[in-house]
Amino acid sequence: MDEVRPTSGPQAHGLVPLFPTGLQAIYGECRRLYPEQANPLQVTAIVKYWLGGPDPLDYISMYRNMGCPAQDIEEHWHYVSFGLSDLYGDNRVHEFTGADGPSGFGFELTFRLKREAGETAPPTWPAELMQGLARYVFQSENTFCSGDHVSWHSPLDNSESRIQHMLLAEDAQMQPIQTPFGSVSFLQIVGVCTEELQTAQQWNGQGILELMRGVKVAGGPWLITDMRRGETIFDIDPHLQQERVDQGIETEGSNLSGVSAKCVWDDLSQPPEDEEDSRSICIGSQPRRLSDKDTEQIRETLRKGLEFNTKAALPPIHSQKQSHERPQSRKDSLESESSSAIVPHELVRTRQLESVHLKFNQESGTLLPLCLRGRLLHGRHFTFKSINGDTAITFVSTGVEGAFATEEHPYAAHGPWLQILLTEEFVEQMLGELQELNTREETKLPKEYSWPEKKLKISVLPDSVFDNPLQ
Repeated sequence: MDEVRPTSGPQAHGLVPLFPTGLQAIYGECRRLYPEQANPLQVTAIVKYWLGGPDPLDYISMYRNMGCPAQDIEEHWHYVSFGLSDLYGDNRVHEFTGADGPSGFGFELTFRLKREAGETAPPTWPAELMQGLARYVFQSENTFCSGDHVSWHSPLDNSESRIQHMLLAEDAQMQPIQTPFGSVSFLQIVGVCTEELQTAQQWNGQGILELMRGVKVAGGPWLITDMRRGETIFDIDPHLQQERVDQGIETEGSNLSGVSAKCVWDDLSQPPEDEEDSRSICIGSQPRRLSDKDTEQIRETLRKGLEFNTKAALPPIHSQKQSHERPQSRKDSLESESSSAIVPHELVRTRQLESVHLKFNQESGTLLPLCLRGRLLHGRHFTFKSINGDTAITFVSTGVEGAFATEEHPYAAHGPWLQILLTEEFVEQMLGELQELNTREETKLPKEYSWPEKKLKISVLPDSVFDNPLQ
């Protein structure tokens, strides 16, 4: 449980120094911005994480920022975390590795919340939100960087707000600092609507952040979150979607190279005549492998991947946060004992398939046009990793080096990992038929698409098919 109190610095706990060096360095940057607020309100963990408490952030300071009238930037509350970086340098929380690298995880979180008329003190719910993100970082060991997005699937303040997800940006005012324990940058949480999150997923987070900087009510230059905002940037300026986002995807492609999804694939090839699986054909004496670059890109994508089901990608604050059991994280899904099932290795035979049937739920199916238009037409790859098991489906273009699917054998499986190689001509043909999926509106399911000459079938099915596979 957290406690709110004014402070001029951390208080001593046992033999803890009064002003730990790492902590003091962050305070110094805060004092640079707020020289008149030497004693800001501060949320502090009553039982520190390094003493067995549930909250990784030792402190969260809350400042009143007067904005910048010259830039039409309004007054707001500014929150700064203490604890993702190494505050103490004595290995109690973070391993001390020297001053040349990152301090702890290398960053702290900030948040800018619009000050409502009549507010005399900052709301404390952002501190809980920041603790929730910090728990995820500590439990998964995944770090954030500018442009990342967080699918939260719930109003950030537990109200009825449309602001239900987050992007991460470099803080508008706080500068990276160097401490005796390493470097620390400041990543600002930016609240976004579902439509803005989806667009960031399909294009890139930095692009959406730049659009928001140009729309005052959506954040403006300092990306201030307004929980009462009822319109998306696309409602405010309908031209942004076509003139900026669609054009950006068309010319630059999409930065999204994989998602966690509800998906399965079936081998429709003719059954073998004998007991041996004649479809399991070893390509040469050794299976072909994805290039190290592509394998690492897929691995990193899935490690940081997205949840496209109703479960939040990061656990919401109110669910199982007090438990010290490590939840299944997006990193675990790839680095568990079964993770090798979707990473090529010498003991698993590569099978060439004659015909395949791909099945997706609607939310995953809506990404198929993006996969084709934003990735494969730009010579890239895109992976759907099943949230219900080790199954993965990777679409690759002819420009991806080292794929074990080839133009001669475009469907190849390595354990439960299926690769599908699509030529540019076939991608264009598929886009013509699948474009109707590129909508946020509910469509009547099931939807069936088939290309008999290519021996490929795609079905978009209700969630219940994946939730109850035996039905």
